[in-house]
Amino acid sequence: MRFDIITVLPQLLDSPFAHSILQRAQKKGLCEIVVHNLRDYADNKHKSVDDYPYGGGSGMVMQVAPFAACIEQLQAQRSYDEIIFMTPDGDTLNQTIANHLSTKANLIILCGHYKGIDQRIRDIYVTRELSIGDYVLSGGELPAAVLVDAVVRLLPGVLSDETSALSDSFQGGLLDAPVYTRPADWNGHKVPDVLLSGNQAAINQWRDEQAIARTKSRRPDLLDD
Repeated sequence: MRFDIITVLPQLLDSPFAHSILQRAQKKGLCEIVVHNLRDYADNKHKSVDDYPYGGGSGMVMQVAPFAACIEQLQAQRSYDEIIFMTPDGDTLNQTIANHLSTKANLIILCGHYKGIDQRIRDIYVTRELSIGDYVLSGGELPAAVLVDAVVRLLPGVLSDETSALSDSFQGGLLDAPVYTRPADWNGHKVPDVLLSGNQAAINQWRDEQAIARTKSRRPDLLDD
Protein backbone atom coordinates (compact mmCIF):
# COMPACT_ATOMS: atom_id res chain seq x y z
CA MET A 1 0.00 0.00 0.00
CA ARG A 2 1.30 3.45 -0.89
CA PHE A 3 0.61 6.81 0.74
CA ASP A 4 1.63 10.05 -0.99
CA ILE A 5 1.38 12.97 1.41
CA ILE A 6 1.52 16.54 0.14
CA THR A 7 2.54 19.16 2.68
CA VAL A 8 4.26 22.50 3.01
CA LEU A 9 6.10 21.26 6.12
CA PRO A 10 7.42 17.75 5.38
CA GLN A 11 9.76 17.83 8.37
CA LEU A 12 6.74 17.60 10.70
CA LEU A 13 6.23 14.05 9.49
CA ASP A 14 9.80 12.82 9.90
CA SER A 15 9.31 11.41 13.38
CA PRO A 16 5.83 9.81 13.14
CA PHE A 17 6.84 7.71 10.14
CA ALA A 18 10.30 6.75 11.43
CA HIS A 19 9.36 4.80 14.54
CA SER A 20 7.38 1.86 15.89
CA ILE A 21 4.75 0.15 13.74
CA LEU A 22 5.01 2.54 10.79
CA GLN A 23 8.77 2.09 10.60
CA ARG A 24 8.49 -1.71 10.76
CA ALA A 25 5.75 -1.78 8.13
CA GLN A 26 7.92 0.19 5.71
CA LYS A 27 11.00 -1.97 6.37
CA LYS A 28 8.92 -5.09 5.70
CA GLY A 29 7.75 -3.60 2.42
CA LEU A 30 4.13 -3.71 3.53
CA CYS A 31 3.57 -0.02 2.90
CA GLU A 32 5.33 2.88 1.24
CA ILE A 33 5.00 6.41 2.64
CA VAL A 34 6.25 9.23 0.44
CA VAL A 35 6.13 12.85 1.62
CA HIS A 36 6.13 15.59 -1.02
CA ASN A 37 7.14 19.18 -0.34
CA LEU A 38 4.45 21.41 -1.85
CA ARG A 39 6.98 24.22 -2.28
CA ASP A 40 8.75 22.13 -4.93
CA TYR A 41 5.70 22.75 -7.12
CA ALA A 42 5.48 26.50 -6.61
CA ASP A 43 5.68 28.56 -9.80
CA ASN A 44 7.55 31.55 -8.34
CA LYS A 45 11.15 32.16 -7.30
CA HIS A 46 10.24 32.58 -3.62
CA LYS A 47 8.54 29.15 -3.52
CA SER A 48 5.42 30.77 -2.07
CA VAL A 49 2.31 28.58 -2.03
CA ASP A 50 -0.22 30.93 -0.38
CA ASP A 51 -1.91 34.24 -1.09
CA TYR A 52 -4.53 36.60 0.31
CA PRO A 53 -8.16 35.44 0.14
CA TYR A 54 -10.50 36.95 -2.43
CA GLY A 55 -13.20 38.97 -0.70
CA GLY A 56 -10.89 39.98 2.13
CA GLY A 57 -10.68 38.54 5.58
CA SER A 58 -7.98 37.26 7.86
CA GLY A 59 -5.44 34.56 7.09
CA MET A 60 -3.82 33.25 3.93
CA VAL A 61 -5.11 30.63 1.50
CA MET A 62 -3.07 27.88 -0.13
CA GLN A 63 -3.03 28.26 -3.89
CA VAL A 64 -4.47 25.98 -6.56
CA ALA A 65 -1.47 25.62 -8.86
CA PRO A 66 1.07 23.90 -6.55
CA PHE A 67 -1.42 21.29 -5.34
CA ALA A 68 -2.69 20.67 -8.87
CA ALA A 69 0.83 20.26 -10.25
CA CYS A 70 1.81 17.75 -7.57
CA ILE A 71 -1.42 15.75 -7.78
CA GLU A 72 -1.32 15.55 -11.56
CA GLN A 73 2.33 14.46 -11.55
CA LEU A 74 1.47 11.66 -9.15
CA GLN A 75 -1.59 10.62 -11.16
CA ALA A 76 0.57 10.36 -14.27
CA GLN A 77 2.64 7.69 -12.48
CA ARG A 78 -0.16 5.51 -11.02
CA SER A 79 -3.87 5.44 -10.31
CA TYR A 80 -5.16 6.42 -6.88
CA ASP A 81 -8.13 5.02 -5.02
CA GLU A 82 -8.71 8.20 -3.01
CA ILE A 83 -7.41 11.76 -2.77
CA ILE A 84 -8.04 12.70 0.85
CA PHE A 85 -8.01 16.18 2.34
CA MET A 86 -7.54 16.39 6.10
CA THR A 87 -9.86 19.15 7.30
CA PRO A 88 -11.87 19.93 10.46
CA ASP A 89 -15.09 20.05 8.44
CA GLY A 90 -14.63 16.58 6.94
CA ASP A 91 -16.21 13.31 8.00
CA THR A 92 -14.90 12.19 11.37
CA LEU A 93 -12.36 9.40 11.02
CA ASN A 94 -13.52 6.18 12.65
CA GLN A 95 -12.61 2.51 12.63
CA THR A 96 -15.02 1.70 9.82
CA ILE A 97 -13.35 4.25 7.56
CA ALA A 98 -9.87 2.99 8.54
CA ASN A 99 -10.94 -0.58 7.76
CA HIS A 100 -12.25 0.50 4.36
CA LEU A 101 -9.12 2.45 3.45
CA SER A 102 -6.87 -0.44 4.47
CA THR A 103 -8.22 -2.37 1.47
CA LYS A 104 -6.99 0.27 -0.99
CA ALA A 105 -3.70 0.31 -2.89
CA ASN A 106 -2.77 3.98 -3.36
CA LEU A 107 -3.85 7.07 -1.45
CA ILE A 108 -2.96 10.76 -1.73
CA ILE A 109 -3.34 12.82 1.43
CA LEU A 110 -3.41 16.62 1.28
CA CYS A 111 -2.31 18.67 4.30
CA GLY A 112 -3.68 22.18 4.57
CA HIS A 113 -2.20 25.15 6.40
CA TYR A 114 -3.01 28.78 7.11
CA LYS A 115 -6.73 29.53 6.50
CA GLY A 116 -7.15 26.50 4.27
CA ILE A 117 -6.76 25.49 0.63
CA ASP A 118 -8.42 27.00 -2.41
CA GLN A 119 -11.89 25.44 -2.76
CA ARG A 120 -11.19 24.51 -6.37
CA ILE A 121 -8.71 21.84 -5.25
CA ARG A 122 -11.42 20.34 -3.08
CA ASP A 123 -13.98 20.53 -5.88
CA ILE A 124 -11.80 19.15 -8.68
CA TYR A 125 -9.38 16.67 -7.14
CA VAL A 126 -10.43 15.64 -3.63
CA THR A 127 -12.54 12.49 -3.37
CA ARG A 128 -12.81 12.32 0.42
CA GLU A 129 -12.49 14.79 3.30
CA LEU A 130 -11.63 13.55 6.78
CA SER A 131 -11.33 15.09 10.24
CA ILE A 132 -9.85 13.64 13.42
CA GLY A 133 -12.11 15.68 15.68
CA ASP A 134 -14.07 18.85 16.24
CA TYR A 135 -11.11 21.15 16.80
CA VAL A 136 -8.63 23.06 14.67
CA LEU A 137 -4.89 22.32 14.42
CA SER A 138 -2.22 24.45 12.79
CA GLY A 139 -2.00 22.10 9.82
CA GLY A 140 -3.00 18.76 8.36
CA GLU A 141 0.26 16.93 9.05
CA LEU A 142 -0.65 15.46 12.45
CA PRO A 143 -4.10 14.36 11.24
CA ALA A 144 -2.42 12.76 8.21
CA ALA A 145 -0.07 10.85 10.50
CA VAL A 146 -3.05 9.70 12.59
CA LEU A 147 -4.84 8.47 9.47
CA VAL A 148 -1.80 6.60 8.17
CA ASP A 149 -1.19 4.94 11.54
CA ALA A 150 -4.84 3.87 11.84
CA VAL A 151 -4.77 2.31 8.38
CA VAL A 152 -1.30 0.74 8.30
CA ARG A 153 -1.76 -1.26 11.52
CA LEU A 154 -4.65 -3.06 9.80
CA LEU A 155 -2.54 -4.31 6.89
CA PRO A 156 -1.81 -8.05 6.99
CA GLY A 157 1.63 -8.74 8.44
CA VAL A 158 2.10 -5.38 10.15
CA LEU A 159 1.16 -6.51 13.67
CA SER A 160 2.99 -9.52 15.06
CA ASP A 161 -0.37 -10.91 16.21
CA GLU A 162 -2.73 -10.40 13.29
CA THR A 163 -5.79 -11.03 15.47
CA SER A 164 -4.86 -8.14 17.76
CA ALA A 165 -6.41 -5.44 15.57
CA LEU A 166 -9.65 -7.42 15.35
CA SER A 167 -10.21 -7.05 19.10
CA ASP A 168 -9.47 -3.33 19.28
CA SER A 169 -12.03 -0.83 20.46
CA PHE A 170 -14.64 0.04 17.80
CA GLN A 171 -13.97 -3.02 15.63
CA GLY A 172 -17.19 -4.68 16.76
CA GLY A 173 -19.00 -1.43 17.44
CA LEU A 174 -17.96 -1.59 21.10
CA LEU A 175 -15.14 -0.33 23.28
CA ASP A 176 -12.59 -2.95 24.31
CA ALA A 177 -12.80 -4.76 27.64
CA PRO A 178 -10.25 -4.00 30.42
CA VAL A 179 -6.88 -5.73 30.03
CA TYR A 180 -4.40 -6.90 32.67
CA THR A 181 -0.91 -8.39 32.88
CA ARG A 182 1.45 -9.63 35.61
CA PRO A 183 1.60 -9.43 38.56
CA ALA A 184 -1.81 -10.91 39.40
CA ASP A 185 -1.79 -9.06 42.72
CA TRP A 186 -0.26 -5.59 42.85
CA ASN A 187 -0.45 -3.91 46.24
CA GLY A 188 -3.74 -5.65 46.94
CA HIS A 189 -5.26 -4.76 43.55
CA LYS A 190 -6.03 -8.11 41.95
CA VAL A 191 -6.72 -9.27 38.43
CA PRO A 192 -10.29 -10.62 38.08
CA ASP A 193 -10.36 -14.31 38.94
CA VAL A 194 -12.00 -15.29 35.68
CA LEU A 195 -8.92 -14.19 33.71
CA LEU A 196 -6.78 -16.58 35.74
CA SER A 197 -9.22 -19.50 35.46
CA GLY A 198 -8.06 -20.92 32.16
CA ASN A 199 -11.70 -21.27 31.14
CA GLN A 200 -11.65 -19.59 27.73
CA ALA A 201 -15.42 -19.64 27.28
CA ALA A 202 -15.91 -17.89 30.62
CA ILE A 203 -13.14 -15.42 29.79
CA ASN A 204 -14.73 -14.58 26.42
CA GLN A 205 -18.11 -14.09 28.07
CA TRP A 206 -16.57 -11.81 30.72
CA ARG A 207 -14.85 -9.75 28.05
CA ASP A 208 -18.06 -9.39 26.06
CA GLU A 209 -19.96 -8.28 29.15
CA GLN A 210 -17.24 -5.82 30.12
CA ALA A 211 -17.09 -4.39 26.60
CA ILE A 212 -20.84 -3.78 26.59
CA ALA A 213 -20.77 -2.27 30.08
CA ARG A 214 -17.86 0.02 29.24
CA THR A 215 -19.48 1.14 26.01
CA LYS A 216 -22.79 1.78 27.76
CA SER A 217 -20.99 3.89 30.37
CA ARG A 218 -18.56 5.81 28.18
CA ARG A 219 -19.97 5.82 24.64
CA PRO A 220 -23.69 4.99 24.71
CA ASP A 221 -23.97 6.59 21.27
CA LEU A 222 -22.20 3.54 19.83
CA LEU A 223 -24.97 1.30 21.13
CA ASP A 224 -27.55 3.59 19.56
CA ASP A 225 -25.81 3.12 16.22
